[in-house]
Amino acid sequence: MTSGAKHGTGEIMLEHRDHDHDHCARDAIAHAEAISAAEGLRFTEQRRKVLAALAESHVPASAYEVIDRLAADGPRPAPVSVYRALEFLVEHGFAHRIESRNAYIACSRGPEGHDKPGHGAATVFLLCENCGAAGEASSAALTEALAAVTQAAGFAPSAPIIEIRGLCARCRKAG
Repeated sequence: MTSGAKHGTGEIMLEHRDHDHDHCARDAIAHAEAISAAEGLRFTEQRRKVLAALAESHVPASAYEVIDRLAADGPRPAPVSVYRALEFLVEHGFAHRIESRNAYIACSRGPEGHDKPGHGAATVFLLCENCGAAGEASSAALTEALAAVTQAAGFAPSAPIIEIRGLCARCRKAG
C-alpha cells in the first residue's frame, strides 16, 4: 500500500501496493534536484540513490532497509554514508523521519509543500498499523492551531510533525 497527498487540500489517499512508484520516485528526485540547484545544495549521487530507495515504496524504511535496497542494485553502501544521506534529505525536507518507527519516507509533497522542518506547515502522517502504509499531508488550519498553542506556551517548535496510527481505508474494508 502507498500514500499520496492531494496537494493543497490536506486530503490523503492511500493507494494499492501495486501502485506504480516510478512516477513518485521521478517526482521526488526532480523536486530534490530543483530545490538543491536553487539553494546551492550538494545533491550527490549517494543522496540521489538513497532518496530513490526511499521513493520505491510509501512504506517507511529503516536505514538498514535502505542499505538492503541499495545493495540489491550494486555494492553494499557503508551505513555511515546512508545515515549521512538520510540526515541531509530530512534536513532539507526531501524525506521525513517517522519517529515512532525509526524509519524514513520520501516526502510526497511537491514544490508547493516544500518546507524545511520547523519552517512551515505542520506535517501529518497517517500510519496504517496493518499494512505499514504512510500517508502525508499538511493543513493550513492545523498549522495555525499548532502555532497558536505553541506561541501561547512560549514554545518554539523545531519539527511540527504529528503521527496518527490506525487503519487505512483499504485495510478497514478488508476486515
